[in-house]
Amino acid sequence: MPVSMTGFGRAETTEDKWSHVWEIRSVNSRFLDLKWRLPNSLRGYESRWEKIVRKYGSRGRVDLSLNLEVFSTELLGISLNQLQAKAMIDQLKDMASADGVEFAPDYNRLFNISGLWRDASSEPDPQMAKSISEGLEKALANWRESRKDEGNDLVRDLEERFTLLKDYTEKVKVKIPEILETKREALIERVKGNMENLGAEYIEDRMVQEVSILTDKLDVSEEITRLDAHLERIFEVLRGNKDAGKRLDFLLQETFREINTCGNKCQDSEVSRIVVEFKAELEKCREQVQNIE
Repeated sequence: MPVSMTGFGRAETTEDKWSHVWEIRSVNSRFLDLKWRLPNSLRGYESRWEKIVRKYGSRGRVDLSLNLEVFSTELLGISLNQLQAKAMIDQLKDMASADGVEFAPDYNRLFNISGLWRDASSEPDPQMAKSISEGLEKALANWRESRKDEGNDLVRDLEERFTLLKDYTEKVKVKIPEILETKREALIERVKGNMENLGAEYIEDRMVQEVSILTDKLDVSEEITRLDAHLERIFEVLRGNKDAGKRLDFLLQETFREINTCGNKCQDSEVSRIVVEFKAELEKCREQVQNIE
């Protein structure tokens, strides 16, 4: 069954040395658009994690955020350049001694000297990275389930709406023969009346020709046949699994084209009313289809 592009997924993992929470939110979009919010030390994993995300979704704007807490100082990768700090202190001691000034180093000042601190966390601990990747998989699975649930609701709603559109199509189909007969009789009466008023000779062959031309202009049997085919195909796509959103979007365009032609050709107030209702319902379907992957 088709899935919605709107969904939410979450996965939390807590271990001895770290804890992380993945949250995934998505809305509809024409293409797959990933927005990452990650710690700087994990930016290098975006490309490999994107491959994982594509296993679970192919369209939508997806926001993925990771909240990471590290409980182990060794994993933080922060270290003081003690050699340089000692060299700086020794230099100050020598300067103070030369000036006859008593010197006592203030070690708290070292916190403010950013150049003395090294961050070796550009490449995270492999085990922690593996745990984060597994957490992403769990969050994506949870995200996929939420999209499936909403997708099922969308499919049920769309099936009801397209069933209504089939009913509208049947009503138009029933009206067409009546319209053609009424228009045919009206044309014959009008032509006969004009011929009598003009005192002209009534020619049966000419009348048959004119009626045939009128019938061709008003006949929408081909449009109705294609309309039925499109609606049947829509039901097949709704019950399938692949590329539902793009296929439905295309089928809705073709459906609109056929019903619009029917309204233009029939020249009947009742059919025009049905066509207006059909288009209104079709627009609601189009809005719903925009959320299907």
